[in-house]
Amino acid sequence: MVRAVAATAPCQAASAVAGVRLDLEARILASIFAWRKEAIARDFWPAPQEIRAQREEVRQEAVEWWSTRLEHPSAGVRTIEAIRPVLQQWLDREHGVLTFRLVQILSGHGCFGSYLYKIARREPTPVCHACGAGEDTAQHTLAECPTWEAERQEVIAQVGPDLSLPVVVRAMVASKEGWEALLSFSEHVLNEKEAAEREREAQAEAPPMRRRRTGRRRAAHERNLPP
Repeated sequence: MVRAVAATAPCQAASAVAGVRLDLEARILASIFAWRKEAIARDFWPAPQEIRAQREEVRQEAVEWWSTRLEHPSAGVRTIEAIRPVLQQWLDREHGVLTFRLVQILSGHGCFGSYLYKIARREPTPVCHACGAGEDTAQHTLAECPTWEAERQEVIAQVGPDLSLPVVVRAMVASKEGWEALLSFSEHVLNEKEAAEREREAQAEAPPMRRRRTGRRRAAHERNLPP
């Protein structure tokens, strides 16, 4: 089941989330081609159902090969460690659409202080602007930040109190309701965080006399502003 993903996520993690790898598909196609070529050379022309059965067998072998390669990820460890134990179910699921914001929660690459500070270089610190915690990560947003407690309750209702990513991912592949709960959380919360980030950027780009100020200096400044 192929889905679009954010291009910024590390390749291994993005591939696991999307459920597709070009080298995996190439491996399957090459195996099927070689199998048919050998069969035809023996004057045996495989029927469509035999080709489908062979493709499924080759695909299963390729998924096992891919799972082995994911045992020691070079990037996106949080994401891969959550998806790898249920990789087959993740690939075979009949429900669940990946959106830009859902991928952010799963990959950790998105509107989080830690990512904006360490990778995007758009923040001076990794602090959580919503609650003041020292580091804002995808997991902090999903399971810890008190600002999103109300939105989190829908996820807890479907997943339970343990919101570690492996538990959440298992709930997502287990039911449409589990998937939709995290999708709803991601869309609402990340939309709010993105709006707050745009506001901070706008304030940073404003002329110095129009930037936000605090305390007595801000009050005195505002008294001098024209109506």
